[in-house]
Amino acid sequence: MSEKLKVGILGGTGMVGQRFISLLENHPWFEVTTVAASERSAGKTYEEAVGGRWKMTSPMPEAVKKLVVMNVNEVEKVAAGVDFVFSAVDMSKEEIKKIEEAYAKTETPVVSNNSAHRWTPDVPMMVPEINPEHMKVIEFQKKRLGTTKGFVAVKPNCSIQSYAPVLTAWKEFEPYEVVATTYQAISGAGKTFKDWPEMVENVIPYIGGEEEKSEKEPLRIWGEVADGVIVPAQSPLITCQCIRVPVLDGHTAAVFVKFRKQPTKEQLIEKLVSYKGQPQELALPSAPKQFIQYLEEDNRPQVRADVDFENGMGISVGRIRKDSVYDWKFVGLSHNTVRGAAGGAVLCAELLKAEGYIGV
Repeated sequence: MSEKLKVGILGGTGMVGQRFISLLENHPWFEVTTVAASERSAGKTYEEAVGGRWKMTSPMPEAVKKLVVMNVNEVEKVAAGVDFVFSAVDMSKEEIKKIEEAYAKTETPVVSNNSAHRWTPDVPMMVPEINPEHMKVIEFQKKRLGTTKGFVAVKPNCSIQSYAPVLTAWKEFEPYEVVATTYQAISGAGKTFKDWPEMVENVIPYIGGEEEKSEKEPLRIWGEVADGVIVPAQSPLITCQCIRVPVLDGHTAAVFVKFRKQPTKEQLIEKLVSYKGQPQELALPSAPKQFIQYLEEDNRPQVRADVDFENGMGISVGRIRKDSVYDWKFVGLSHNTVRGAAGGAVLCAELLKAEGYIGV
């Protein structure tokens, strides 16, 4: 590309916003030119607005330090300087729906990390390797919004990334019943141990709203486009528990599966390691070359050893074994703020760009 697309980050001072800033440093297609946040941050430089709250392990990119933060509610003003925006705003669900559609109506595509539009029937919720065909609903959404270029697309919840891709790779064996328990990192709550000392040496067996998302969102990803909307799949039946654990980054899932067709362990592993999607075929900048890896060791995947596989964009799986009640069980691991949040949204934007929805 001769010229990079100009990108705005809505909610750029929070943890996910910071992750966007970090991931987009030196991106070959996109350049962060605008950061918008709440009124209290507006008018300050990005460095001043974030202050001592920079939560990434890598230093704040020099290119954004002196950007003057804009008021996210001044939609026309923010939209005027960008080709598209990433949304990581911290507002109520209704406020997020309203502001994301307001940006879309300025002919600015919105790629959102938020949950507000995940069940809007004509908004695609994508894991690019799994359901790129859901982009087709964008044309119907544009008609509803009265736009030619503006639309909203979203990525799913971070909790499902460690097992939904695995079940997708095993689709031909017809999984029909799934029990999953996720052990979720504190960064999923936008926290570090410094912010949340109560989590040190602690486990909290409740994360508000997470279990419903973990059970329902995979079905929407596996759904079909019909009459301009996404119709969720009916199967497999998923039941889930979500537990907060004292880990900074990385969501681990312990999963039990029943299949209608009985695979061998070798078949299950082969389907995982050979699984590819459009991002791999198109060699998108953020796409992992190996989407899912299988680890043979009994004590893997581990957060410390494996969370950064493929720069945090890959999924790690281990401990596939027969179960005495279900057919098979396994352990999955994904990076919740990279693949599960900002990185997943960046990959969505790359696919939308490659398919002509962004930057036209």
